Amino acid sequence: MKKMNLIVTFLVLTLTACQATKNTTKSPNSLHGEWVLTYISGPRIAFEGLYPDQKPTINFDLSSKKVFGQNSCNNYSGTLILDGNSIDFKKSKMIATMMACPGNGDSVYMSMLEKVDSYAISTDGKQLQMFGNKVLLMRFDKK
Repeated sequence: MKKMNLIVTFLVLTLTACQATKNTTKSPNSLHGEWVLTYISGPRIAFEGLYPDQKPTINFDLSSKKVFGQNSCNNYSGTLILDGNSIDFKKSKMIATMMACPGNGDSVYMSMLEKVDSYAISTDGKQLQMFGNKVLLMRFDKK
């Protein structure tokens, strides 16, 4: 009987330890970290024409529930609002610096973010796709 109690206790402690480790590690397909824009839908200007010098970036800090980045010219930040694979940038109260920017790549990027309502991450964790009404709006690569 003592052996059985010892085995059960050992199993419970092992499972508890595994669960604690599981919660603290980030999976390879986690949203957390920095992403670089590689595709944006909508504008009739080529991607390289919109972002000739610097591609927009987006960073997700899951622990502090913050989103921030650079829209090719200005820095922006806001609250990260997630529910499963749903994401809401409209309610995140984004703020951005207001430097004068050549072209309109920065405003195209910010307006497209507001249309995003969901996301998906590739199985290898290297690509982030953002959708609006189930249509691909933006694609990012993990930096």
